[in-house]
Amino acid sequence: MIAALSAIVVLPAIYDEYSLLQLTIYAILSVLALSLAFIWGYGGILSFGHAVFFGLGAYSYAIGAINFGETTIALLLSMVIPGLFAAALGYFLFYGRISDVYLGAITLTVTLIFFNLASSTSGPEYRVGRVPLGGFNGIPSIPQLNVPGFPDWTLSTTELFALSVATLALVYIGLRLLINSDFGRIVVAIKENEVRAELLGYDARKYKLVTFVIGGAIAGLAGCLFANWGGFTSPAVFALGQSVQIIIWVVVGGVGTLAGPVIGCVLIQWLTNSLASLNTVNNNLIMGGILVVVVLMLPQGLVPTIARLARGRRPVQRLDAATKGLGGASTKSEARA
Repeated sequence: MIAALSAIVVLPAIYDEYSLLQLTIYAILSVLALSLAFIWGYGGILSFGHAVFFGLGAYSYAIGAINFGETTIALLLSMVIPGLFAAALGYFLFYGRISDVYLGAITLTVTLIFFNLASSTSGPEYRVGRVPLGGFNGIPSIPQLNVPGFPDWTLSTTELFALSVATLALVYIGLRLLINSDFGRIVVAIKENEVRAELLGYDARKYKLVTFVIGGAIAGLAGCLFANWGGFTSPAVFALGQSVQIIIWVVVGGVGTLAGPVIGCVLIQWLTNSLASLNTVNNNLIMGGILVVVVLMLPQGLVPTIARLARGRRPVQRLDAATKGLGGASTKSEARA
């Protein structure tokens, strides 16, 4: 929270509007990374189609904001609709006892279905209320978020940056508190040994479903912020590459952590943007290379590896200190003798 408040106060005074936009997208995508970090790292649910909830959040906000004018309802819809879809899909997956392999295949298929559906809505008949879906062209001119109750008070670039950073901090803290609660401990226990948890009386299907819904709602919130950031959304938000990118963020940062995926997201996005600006290397090639290197060299991810190395050094330091103390004591006793 201190880091978030410092960023909100200090960075707008240092960077220009363009740089703030770049920092804003890092914060927004970090929220998206946290949503998968929670359901995969702590719930044990690997979704290959997590971009579905991200895209539903972006489209729900765009359609709601244009139709209603005031964006408060649209903001709520961007979380409710992905959450409801996650509940429907999760009920089928978890209460149907779908295995992990088939769960990955089904979520992968779902994101392909949504991508194709969104891409096939270019005709004038494809509209929701006053909003034409636009097919590949997407939905342009999406209204900016406004302060609830004040439709004319829309967020500026600096205010959107502050909102995105604050959302990232609140989502991180909220997930941390949830993981440390009784609910979170049960979710982790189910991930570690589902059969044992059920023998203790916990309904693993229910806990997995709630975890999946929470992750979907958070991803939808990230989609809402993304639509505000660009003022535009298109079927690309449902693309398979987007889902794979989220998985890479989590793998690079470290599965089973919350800070790791945030760090992985920022590092990879910065690296790909920097290299892409040179127009010499394809982004997909960069992402694939990063994934291969991390899996081979750092299979646990950056944060767990650094933490393990730090833990490995501390006992040695304590042992050295204790040895010096014992050596000093023995020397004094020998002197007395």
